[in-house]
Amino acid sequence: MTSPLRSAFAFTARRWTGLLSMLLLAAVLQEPALAQAIPGISNDQLPTSGGPVRLSQPLSQKKNGEKDRSGKDGSRSDRRDADQDWVKPVYKPSEFELFVRQLAGITKVQGERLDDEGRDALRRFGADLVTGRNFDTEAATEGASLVPDDYLLGPGDEVMINLWGSVEANLRLEIDRSGRIAIPRVGMVSLTGVRYADLRQVISQRVAAQFRNFDLSVALGQVRAVRIYVTGFVQKPGALSVSGLSTVLHALMAAGGPTGVGSYRSIQLRRGGQLVSNFDLYDLLLRGDRSGDRVLRNDDVVHVAAVGAQIGVIGSVNKPAVFELKGNETIADALAMAGGLSAVANRNTAVVHRLDERVGQALRDVDLKKDLSQPIGNGDVLRVASVADMARPALRQSKRVRVEGEVQRPGDYLLPAGSSLRDALNAAGGLTLEAFLYGAEFTRETVRVSQIENYDRALRDLEAELTRASVTQKEKVVAPSDSTVARGTEQSRLLDRLRSVQPTGRVVLQFGPADAQLPELSIEDGDRLYVPAKPSAVNVYGSVFNSGSYLFTAGRSLEQYLGMAGGATRSADKGSVFVVRANGSVVSNLARAGWNFGGGRVEALQALPGDTIFVPEDMFRVGDRQDLKDWSQILYQFGLGALALKNLK
Repeated sequence: MTSPLRSAFAFTARRWTGLLSMLLLAAVLQEPALAQAIPGISNDQLPTSGGPVRLSQPLSQKKNGEKDRSGKDGSRSDRRDADQDWVKPVYKPSEFELFVRQLAGITKVQGERLDDEGRDALRRFGADLVTGRNFDTEAATEGASLVPDDYLLGPGDEVMINLWGSVEANLRLEIDRSGRIAIPRVGMVSLTGVRYADLRQVISQRVAAQFRNFDLSVALGQVRAVRIYVTGFVQKPGALSVSGLSTVLHALMAAGGPTGVGSYRSIQLRRGGQLVSNFDLYDLLLRGDRSGDRVLRNDDVVHVAAVGAQIGVIGSVNKPAVFELKGNETIADALAMAGGLSAVANRNTAVVHRLDERVGQALRDVDLKKDLSQPIGNGDVLRVASVADMARPALRQSKRVRVEGEVQRPGDYLLPAGSSLRDALNAAGGLTLEAFLYGAEFTRETVRVSQIENYDRALRDLEAELTRASVTQKEKVVAPSDSTVARGTEQSRLLDRLRSVQPTGRVVLQFGPADAQLPELSIEDGDRLYVPAKPSAVNVYGSVFNSGSYLFTAGRSLEQYLGMAGGATRSADKGSVFVVRANGSVVSNLARAGWNFGGGRVEALQALPGDTIFVPEDMFRVGDRQDLKDWSQILYQFGLGALALKNLK
């Protein structure tokens, strides 16, 4: 090639080389990342005045849209799938809850599930939260607004960094096992143990060592999982893997919530063998205070203690439920936990059902204006009536009945209007194996008041007749004999003893010894039913030689038991013998004979367990006839019963 031609070619090559260098440099100014592919150009040689430096996401880190470490995408569709597979838990009420429901008149709750079925069922306060789907059992795995300031970063957490200004980047970097992240062109940054509140400052200091005039924001992306343990009275105790943002409440939900005997008010967080906090769920439910709901760390233990003292609040309150106590609560506290009185509540009085070891269940009236500071204790049930119920006619109001003796749950009961004696017995759980139903004593206050009035009138009439008889007798004789004076003295003493005995208001129940059911008798407010144990004796009192109780033997007659007592004395009025049966009914010779004296005698009857045979004294006979107001008739006509006969023998 000639010299001019060679020179022209060399000139052309130099021009193209220069042009390519200028184009490459211009490209580098627009995309600094290309400098890494240009030999001989270092980071310090990159221009900073021509535009911002752009940092790219490292290929080893997860990018937006890629699957996370578990193989699931970041859209949380996996959690939605889990929601679709979720089965509503069956709620299992405790024994005390069943007792409170019975008092509230809730005998059966369909389904006992928490969402659609059994929505209005009376349960423990807070049960809908801890065993329902109203609370997400998994803490959010992404979102800075949900991360507490004291959250400590660790391996597995994903940090999102957004840079702008002289350097631009949108990075998602996972903290590796050594506790560090690698920021392109900045280097390794150690983050293990760094508080979330300090994260921005730590990263800003490292980036500032390489760049100037920038700003940044940081957040957490996917949060690492931690392994914790849930123990105590929970549905599913054991080890759990939960989000690093999970709290005590999340762990409780993930374990299925407390059991029927697990506490809602003593949920302990233990860390390294030390008690960190004792979370009271009522702080959240009643006051919206979640300060005790601490974020969990690896190897934490959440322990649910046994349930504490419990009470029930039913009736006209805004939230009838079973509540757990922490100690020293009052009636005012109980009403506050139940949301206060409803709009139709009776604001003057309420009733406390109290379990008593001696009498079983007792009822205590509460003045809501004076007694709010009174303590309320374990097993108490506070019932608030409604004004509408109080305004109802007496026939439609609830009835208070006491059931005692050989029943499963003796005590006081409030029963709906129209209830019968059988309903009262069923409310007390039915009979025990030792019960003697034929001997049941049913007393009624209205009957007692009526009996007292009539009894006093009968005694006054008897006293007047005895006085007239005594005057008549004195008119017939000039000087009364000693026996006549003694008889008058004895009559006066007997009248005094009769006045000391008061009617009980017993209503004789008309049913036989072999009957297994009480008669269908409607109850009234204040009624009392007492079921004794089966007696093993027959009692013989009155004018006999050896009064007392004799072992019952089936098949024996009343006359045989009179014989065991030595028979009637000479002063006995044999024609007025009567027997008081265990059910309160009375059979007498006078009644069987009628006014024509043609019936069979009482002594021939077959004896029954609990019979009381009484032989009266022949002291009130006037002339040749028996006084129609014989005192023995007074005894059984007014239901004074066997005890009165024993005292008057």
